[in-house]
Amino acid sequence: ERGYSFTTSVDIMPRDLLRPSAKDERRKYKLKRLVQSPNSFFMDVKCPGCYSITTCFSHAQTVVLCAGCSVMLCQPTGGKARLTEGCSFRHKYD
Repeated sequence: ERGYSFTTSVDIMPRDLLRPSAKDERRKYKLKRLVQSPNSFFMDVKCPGCYSITTCFSHAQTVVLCAGCSVMLCQPTGGKARLTEGCSFRHKYD
């Protein structure tokens, strides 16, 4: 009786294609994700002066002003809107 030793070499992929990490999914283009989702969102922005909350779009194309004190909350760029220094925000979910 001969003693055979079978070694199985299983090549392990560096990434799991069926279950990608959230970090990898966020980095992908919005249409190339497993589940397509937009990069934009609505957010509540708090004014640093009067502490009133204004809802604005993350990719706003116009200047957003505070309704209470007329301070500029965010200004448009080519993509996402840039928040003014001192403003805080949170994502607005369904």
